[in-house]
Order: sequence, then C-alpha cells, then structure tokens
Amino acid sequence: MTDGAEPLTRRGFVRIGLGLFAGAYAAAVGYPVYRYANAQSGESAPVSKVALPDADALPAGSALMFMFGGVPATLIHHDDGTWACFEAKCTHRGCEVRFEPENRRIFCGCHEGVYDMRTGEVVSGPPPRPLKSLSVEVRDGEVVVGA
Repeated sequence: MTDGAEPLTRRGFVRIGLGLFAGAYAAAVGYPVYRYANAQSGESAPVSKVALPDADALPAGSALMFMFGGVPATLIHHDDGTWACFEAKCTHRGCEVRFEPENRRIFCGCHEGVYDMRTGEVVSGPPPRPLKSLSVEVRDGEVVVGA
C-alpha cells in the first residue's frame, strides 16, 4: 500500500536544506536594510510648523532644544528679547550643535565648528554653509516655528 509519493533522496534533502538556508540568509540580510531605509524615509516627513506652548516664558539668554519633524532644532531667546531658531545639525558632517550662552555662540563639538548665535552664519571651523534658519512667531502665549 503506497500513496504514490516518491521517497526523499539524499540529493532532495540537501536541496531543501540549502533552499531553507538561502531563504533565512536573505531574510537576515534584507530585514536590517529594510528597517534602515524605512527609518530614513520617516525622518524626511515634511513639517511646516511646530507650536511650542509656553516657550514664550523661556528666559532671555537661554535656548530650547526640540524636534522639528525628524531634525533637532534650537530656539534661542536673546538677551534683547529677540528670537532666533536654527536646525541644530552641523552643515559639515551632520553632528548636533549646541547653544553656548556663556561663549555667545552655537558650537559643534565634532570638529569645532562655530556659528553666529543670531544669524547661524559660520564664524570658524570646517562647516561649509550656515545653519538652516527657521522662522519664529510669538503669539497668544506660544512660539510657532516654521520652515
């Protein structure tokens, strides 16, 4: 009484094993590549404005770091009451920059790039371009930052 199925040969067994191994290998390599590509596309989601409630209470001479879409940004409240906002991403290698009120500058510690805290222009170091400036509007107890 046979059911008509051929017995599994050694060669067939090796082919099935190699096929399973190749599929597992492709999944192990492909999944991280997929996750990386998907994460990169999520960062570029367009954002045109961000409202920062209570940011108008930020003391003069200080700054607030926040995310503008997928990019870090720095909102600076100057001593004279004016505001400035820049993407906090160095134009040299993309490192995150920080506001240093004691030195009156925006500084990138990766390669010692220095930016003007009012304009975002390059003061010294290797950055090739100024920081990307964002618009600032203060209204009704909140600060609205736009691209």
